[in-house]
Amino acid sequence: MSKNIDEVIGMAWSDKVSFEEIKKRTGLTEADVISIMRKNLKRKSYIIWRKRVRGRFSKHRKINRIKYNNYEF
Repeated sequence: MSKNIDEVIGMAWSDKVSFEEIKKRTGLTEADVISIMRKNLKRKSYIIWRKRVRGRFSKHRKINRIKYNNYEF
C-alpha cells in the first residue's frame, strides 16, 4: 500500500477523525474512503469497520481536536 492510502486508512479507523476532516485533508469523499477501505482491507476487517462507522456521530461531525501525522483536527 502507498503511504497516502495507509494514512487514509488510519484516519478512517480513528473514531476521532470525521469523514469531513478526511475530505478536507485529502479531497476524498466518504464514498471514496469506503471504496479504499473495501479494496485494501481483508473482508472481515472491512465488515467490522463498516459496522463501527455506519451512522456513528463522531465519523460525521468533528467533535474532538487531535493530531494525526502532523495534522491537527
